[in-house]
Amino acid sequence: MIVYPNAKINLGLNILRKRNDGYHDIDSVFYPVSWRDILEAIPNETGLFSIEFSGLPIPGDPKDNLIYKAWKLLNEKHGIPGVNVHLHKVIPMGAGIGGGSADGAFMLKLLNSLFALDLSERELMEMASSLGSDCPFFIPNTPAFVTGRGEKMEQLLFNLDDYRLVLINPGLHFGTAEAYSGIVPNESGISTKEVIEKYPVAEWKNYLKNDFEIPAFKKYPELRHLKDALYANGALYASMTGSGSTLYALFHSIPENLGNCICKEGYTIKIC
Repeated sequence: MIVYPNAKINLGLNILRKRNDGYHDIDSVFYPVSWRDILEAIPNETGLFSIEFSGLPIPGDPKDNLIYKAWKLLNEKHGIPGVNVHLHKVIPMGAGIGGGSADGAFMLKLLNSLFALDLSERELMEMASSLGSDCPFFIPNTPAFVTGRGEKMEQLLFNLDDYRLVLINPGLHFGTAEAYSGIVPNESGISTKEVIEKYPVAEWKNYLKNDFEIPAFKKYPELRHLKDALYANGALYASMTGSGSTLYALFHSIPENLGNCICKEGYTIKIC
């Protein structure tokens, strides 16, 4: 069975407060985008898990991968068979667009279908929450207002089909812990949900912000220059997503020479 885990972007990201458990409460709107990995799983008779990778390199121990953790979770709870897995990695890692979280969540959905477990969406979301804060979003995989540490979601009925979306990954790494260390939480701003529901896209730049841009732009001024270049080339709204370093922009129509204006060596651009 083959599935296609997709990325997401943050439409605004407010860091509200630090919690007693060490996490932070956030306020964001998650929106799925069509930048996809390819994930295949085939049952085997060994009872064991194996995985092969292609595409972008994936460092580290495969048993630290959320795909393995998703299989292990279902194996422990429901005694599912072993599987041979192949992941073709397309979504850049550590880019603030949820590629690893999507892989883990889609693995849960794939195994649920492959082995006819008949788990409900709610049950899958609860299991996804144990894999990571962003993982539950990818179970329904629809626009959502996200609060708490990222596990509380309210589905939103809106889409961006009337706009063209451009994502640019400059290949810079900005660790989540480092990103949070440069944030001063603030509960006084307007919520991302209110901005989305109240204002047209052309006015989002006045109200919709990502708090992680402050430390990221300080460390990497080229990210600020990239955002300015997107606006200079007609973007209605541009922002960094997640803790970075990927930026995205919404256009009515994409300028023909946009790639020449914004791309440098090492940049990856995706039009959705």
